[in-house]
Amino acid sequence: MIMVCMMAAMTVHAQEVNKATVQSQANAAADAQKDLKKVDTGEKEWKFSGVTGLNAAATGMVNWSAGGNNNINGVVYGRARLLYHKDKLAWDSNLDLEYGMSYIDQPLDKVQKSSDKIRLSSKIGYEFAKNWYATALVGFNTQFALGRSYEGKDDKNPIISKFLAPAYTDISVGIDWKPNDIFSVYASPIAGRFTTVAVSESLNREYSNLYPIADGGLERNLKEKYAVWKYDNDNKKDFSMNTRAELGLSLKGAINYSFKDLKFTSMLGLYTPYAWDKTEIGTNGNGKPIYRDNNRRVGNFDVDWDVALSYQFFKGLQVTLSTSLKYYNGVMIANEDGYACERVQFKSILGVGIGYNF
Repeated sequence: MIMVCMMAAMTVHAQEVNKATVQSQANAAADAQKDLKKVDTGEKEWKFSGVTGLNAAATGMVNWSAGGNNNINGVVYGRARLLYHKDKLAWDSNLDLEYGMSYIDQPLDKVQKSSDKIRLSSKIGYEFAKNWYATALVGFNTQFALGRSYEGKDDKNPIISKFLAPAYTDISVGIDWKPNDIFSVYASPIAGRFTTVAVSESLNREYSNLYPIADGGLERNLKEKYAVWKYDNDNKKDFSMNTRAELGLSLKGAINYSFKDLKFTSMLGLYTPYAWDKTEIGTNGNGKPIYRDNNRRVGNFDVDWDVALSYQFFKGLQVTLSTSLKYYNGVMIANEDGYACERVQFKSILGVGIGYNF
């Protein structure tokens, strides 16, 4: 009887010990889980990155039988990205700046602009499903300085662009797919594009010898080039507005990739207006019909595609390759024979210079 009582007591004690052990382990696991939540994973809400630098080259010649001129070329550039991501909110902003000049040892057009770009875009989105964001986007694109078509006439060269002439402002709402911080695709069925040509009265007067004010001056010349006008009721061009506003479809894709000292960015933008007017008002130089709305019709896409690749080595020395491809419906570009029509524009820059990735 005594033995039975002792065994029963030992069994009860063992059960109490086991319960205490299990409870202790459970408490330890809960504490560990809380500590794990406090661990810094390295993921930051704000991320700032970019690249900046200066590419330069100089060529000197003495009695060079192959021909050519002494020249100096320089391009300064900067590209920056600011990314904010917390919970379901994401804000992505990009700034792309570039300016280049060339000095050529020749009688006329000694100093020429080789590159000029101001591009800013910012979009904010709310994640409504995994990797899918309801997004609003604002973009702005223009240049720093006066642009000329260099024809060996020095100060009489045609002016083809300037700050805010043209300027493209995009405002839209749509859907953004962002599987990661590197890649994104944006589509907007409600996209407004505002094309602006702004020329001051003082600039019109300054170049009135090239562009007579009686004919509209420099302002009208640039409005004609960048299609900032509309047809009136008599099918004549009306240049009274400074901004052409359109509603259309916008598609954008972006890649921002960095690996150690290598940085790659690519941005593609497509835009077509919801315009369709089949009123025929004449024919162009090739005999094709010209319609109202300056041929700004749905299905005629404007194209902007920029690519930049940079690699930094030796603590500050950098090699860069950048390309820009554009096609703007309604922007008329003349060839050597003087015939003007929409054309594909392309520019590439390959340089070695000082730079810094951040």
